[in-house]
Amino acid sequence: MPGQIIFQPDPPPDPSHLPDSVRDYAVQIDTSNVLTESELCAIQKFRRAASYIAAAMIFLNNNVLLERRLTFGDIKPRLLGHWGTCPGLVLVYAHLNRIIKKTDLDSLLVVGPGHGAPAILASLWLEDSLSPFWEPYTRDRAGLTRLITKFSAPGGFPSHINAETPGSIHEGGELGYALSVAFGAVMDNPHLVVTCIVGDGEAETGPTATAWHGYKFIDPAESGAVLPIVHLNGFKISERTIYGCMDDKELIALFSGYGYHVRIVSDLKSIDQDLAASMEWALAEISRIQTAARSGEPIVKPRWPVLILRTPKGWSCPKMMHDEFIEGSFHSHQVPLPEAKTSQEELQALQDWLQSYRPHELFATQGGRGVVEGAPTEEVLSIVPNKKDKKLGCRKEAYAAFQPIRVPEWTHLGVQKGSQASCMKVVGTLLKDTISENPTTFRIFSPDELVSNKLDAVFDVTGRNLQWDVASRAQGGRVIEILSEHTCQGMLQGYTLTGRTALFPSYEAFLGIVHTMMVQYSKFTKMAHETHWRHDVGSVNYLETSTWTRQEHNGFSHQNPSFIGAVLNLKPALARVYLPPDANCFLSTVAHCLRAKNYINLMVGSKQPTPVWLSPEEANIHCVAGASVWKFASVDDGVNPDVVLVGIGVEVTFEVIAAAALLREMAPALRVRVVNVTDLMILGPHGSHPHALSDDDFDTLFTKDKSIIMNYHGYPIEVKGLVFGRPSVDRIKIEGYREEGTTTSPFDMMLCNQTSRYHVAAAAIRAGALVNTKVSTEAHAKAALFMHMAAKNKEFIFAHGADREGTFDTPKFN
Repeated sequence: MPGQIIFQPDPPPDPSHLPDSVRDYAVQIDTSNVLTESELCAIQKFRRAASYIAAAMIFLNNNVLLERRLTFGDIKPRLLGHWGTCPGLVLVYAHLNRIIKKTDLDSLLVVGPGHGAPAILASLWLEDSLSPFWEPYTRDRAGLTRLITKFSAPGGFPSHINAETPGSIHEGGELGYALSVAFGAVMDNPHLVVTCIVGDGEAETGPTATAWHGYKFIDPAESGAVLPIVHLNGFKISERTIYGCMDDKELIALFSGYGYHVRIVSDLKSIDQDLAASMEWALAEISRIQTAARSGEPIVKPRWPVLILRTPKGWSCPKMMHDEFIEGSFHSHQVPLPEAKTSQEELQALQDWLQSYRPHELFATQGGRGVVEGAPTEEVLSIVPNKKDKKLGCRKEAYAAFQPIRVPEWTHLGVQKGSQASCMKVVGTLLKDTISENPTTFRIFSPDELVSNKLDAVFDVTGRNLQWDVASRAQGGRVIEILSEHTCQGMLQGYTLTGRTALFPSYEAFLGIVHTMMVQYSKFTKMAHETHWRHDVGSVNYLETSTWTRQEHNGFSHQNPSFIGAVLNLKPALARVYLPPDANCFLSTVAHCLRAKNYINLMVGSKQPTPVWLSPEEANIHCVAGASVWKFASVDDGVNPDVVLVGIGVEVTFEVIAAAALLREMAPALRVRVVNVTDLMILGPHGSHPHALSDDDFDTLFTKDKSIIMNYHGYPIEVKGLVFGRPSVDRIKIEGYREEGTTTSPFDMMLCNQTSRYHVAAAAIRAGALVNTKVSTEAHAKAALFMHMAAKNKEFIFAHGADREGTFDTPKFN
């Protein structure tokens, strides 16, 4: 069936078997006379005005104030938008305005149902938070006409909340992330309350389900608060929601178990009094919890407030059409009257619907002395905050809050060239100093792997921040560890977009869990970068380690470098992928990424000890260049080579160096140049990325016509895609992860994926034989010998359960 069959609008849930005593866990408050008569009238008029504009945005391309009867010509040729959530969003927005004006509250609004953009844009226009950022959207007839007629049309606002929406810090497309973003935004912002509207459809997602635990990481002494409002209207696009089928007792039990103090807001006849009283109660509870913590007597496991707002889907739209329920059903989810352009019946229904808001009472249809034509009446605006910086659309936290961090000078942390060191252990010392230098503007969001990833040096100066654990409560810990990559990503986004800097270290195989979250975030940052009034933000920094090359102990499930490809697919201006080959290069790269702005940085490296090829000074030069010839591993410093060997990634570069040493010993006539690439983006054709080498520079580095053997950490097709468009790409042979692996030895992982020194050496001698006659006479025999050596190593591994002793000793060149 195309949609669920329902027998009444806004159908109630079936009663649960829970005892009535469960209701005692919810707060009961007096909701009578919270609002004065004038406040109530003003809120209702604001709601009518915003709802009218929101509905008009979906339908009208003319006659925006309904000054004559609608005709088919007044209807947009394409009807886009989501009405169903709009009345509830408008309701919350109106009440937030009222309480901000009354209490001087500092608040942001994060909207989970981002497809309810008409409601938010209408409210922003009413409070005059559009025109300061988008000049044509003035609070008059011209601005209102543009807002309504250009919505979801070329040159206007899109159908979802995005970076072009003033006050937003969340891309309103893919559902599930609003709550974790809100928690990230309030961290280290003790003055801020972020109201987060969670739709009951969004509430069905895994990321939202875990994000409810976010309060367990909020120290009320150092951070602000989130006020979650679950907007429960009962329906998704064609079916009832899970929450919509739960009665009050079930919802109270669920959220009480999460640790919240629940308030059900559902008195439709007095919804404004109910919501006003509930919001005042919630803010009083937040203040009580924060005051206790900030006075040195924190409440252990405080029950933070959550509001469950029950309103009908599409509230105030037509009740029925074509014998189907519209209001209170999924039929109002998007466009309640989809044939209004061609059906006289639906056009008349639209006329009656829009007229029900009585727009002539809400907007000045004619100008005059002191009256701006098309502007909202004074009563509509009487609940809007007087101070510009208090308005939800004008909060600087959302667009102009960047605080660059102080990144410590790193060269004194460098490791001696020629030694072996864990890249992650060394980077941990830099992160430790970074935390010390930036005690309120830098955090690490980690899915419970920080010690495993050998970054635990940070615990010398800080701790974890789980407030429900007596060991870390109220200690000011800068590390958020929760075994949910989604929650880490959402908190990271909220923290970054409100002006701070963060790091997300993770096992390589599981960064892919946040692939689409990262893509959604990149869409937000792309539009933010192109939006003139948004200021810089720190980069989102991923530290990908515990890579497939050293996940031989955990097995095939932990061997997955696919996140690299996800970042490569982003807008080139925003994406950076680095594969530093040793500890010193990693220090240089991390320091650079923490200073960088507006990017999505991915750094890939090893946590196991590996050779340090370059001194700190050499590493810095190498990382600035993005790639260089490694003369120490090349024949005659790499001059006039027969073949070019390229390493991209820690362990695969080790195999390239080992292959070069093997060739120096067993095929001394072969002239080898060794190149390491640390900035993956240099490989693309000139102009494809800001870091891409010119053709001349590419030829200088890799030669113009010699064979190139690339050993790459990720999937070979990624590098093939990058170099496509370069001249003579048929001379490039690329090996990388072939989706081969198991629980085995580290070197067997190289053998399985044909990235071992023997595979590199065999490919090199075959390629060199094509241009060097001294090599060609014995190339076949030597290549066969190398592959025989590979087979013998595999036999040894299977016989002894370990690699040969000395397999990973630093290669030496005579």
